[in-house]
Amino acid sequence: MRKQWIDLALFLIFIPLLANAQTRKPPLKFPQPPAPTPLPVQSKAPAISIDELKGTQAVLETSLGEIVIEFYAEKAPQHCQYFASLIKTGFYDGTTFHQVLLGGFIQGGDPLTKDPSKKALYGTGGLNVLKAEINDTKHLRGTVSAILLPGNPNSAGSQFFICVVDQPQLDGKHTAWGHVVEGMEVVDKISSTPADSNRMAKERVEIHKSYLRPIPPPQPIPFVESTAEEMKKFHVVLETTMGNIEIEFYPNIAPEHVRNFLKLSMLGLYDTSIWHRVVAGFVIQGGDFSSRISAVSAEQMTKYVKNLMVEIGDLKHEKGTVSMARGDALDSATDSFFICLSDLPTLDGKYTIFGKVVNGIEVVDKIAAVPVDGEKPRTRIELIHAKVIEIK
Repeated sequence: MRKQWIDLALFLIFIPLLANAQTRKPPLKFPQPPAPTPLPVQSKAPAISIDELKGTQAVLETSLGEIVIEFYAEKAPQHCQYFASLIKTGFYDGTTFHQVLLGGFIQGGDPLTKDPSKKALYGTGGLNVLKAEINDTKHLRGTVSAILLPGNPNSAGSQFFICVVDQPQLDGKHTAWGHVVEGMEVVDKISSTPADSNRMAKERVEIHKSYLRPIPPPQPIPFVESTAEEMKKFHVVLETTMGNIEIEFYPNIAPEHVRNFLKLSMLGLYDTSIWHRVVAGFVIQGGDFSSRISAVSAEQMTKYVKNLMVEIGDLKHEKGTVSMARGDALDSATDSFFICLSDLPTLDGKYTIFGKVVNGIEVVDKIAAVPVDGEKPRTRIELIHAKVIEIK
């Protein structure tokens, strides 16, 4: 029987945690069969110094998107140097993430996965090269760690796994040597790939290309320090599937709402979202990040999205007014906004008006006229791109 003995150790750990999280039952016990001893993989690339690794990222361009990893170079120097040296030789190009567990982990790095005819052996290649470098790094969401042979802590090699959720039961047992800094939404996608009963991915999720690059300097968050006078110089054009809508802003009245809208537009976070609510004679509403074609990552949400306290002025909710949607709490506005289809005095003093439509009100009317089920358009009306333009 040609099963994936190499990965059984992870199976024994992950499955009990996820299956019994709600019931708090004792972990299930499984026999551990003897594992094969594959030939080690040697890298022909020169070693990379620890100081170099501290300033380096590894980029994995996969068939589902890009994953960027940074190293714990001082905590697991041999693992980091080995992984980086393999990337320099193109070792990972053409390999796949061959094992996946929804909401658990993804596993890749086996050189045998380059050959679809060797699928029965996936998980057995590229091991028995490195001694353990167990450290105090926690196996949190995004942690990259080494695959081991069952019962042999000194059997790591080219194979690795990425935690999709926190996995504290692995702390002190596997060598954590890196963490994902960009692309956790891609990791989530890979995790949701259909798999068989052995968690073997039914579809090839391939690493097309991998390379090292210097860690880029942190990018300033757009408009974070802009004054009201500076923000007045900008408009946003909402490019939709039914035409363009241009918005002018009121930064002297609602500076934080204007700053937020300009920032999210500049970062592209409104792109591919939809107009999810249409109420004839009342409003059209859009900007809900959950409606995007590709999800906004947890990292982006943490870094760029914040709750906004209402900024009530003397402006009135008239046709073409752009105002911020929120829940019952006064500080619950984040991303979604609405455009008034008529004068709506019942909203005055309750919601923050931060802009108005200066071009494209006919597009607003076209969106308002689409067939709906309740308040939901029957067809997808997309906000393709929110373009920030400077007014000369």
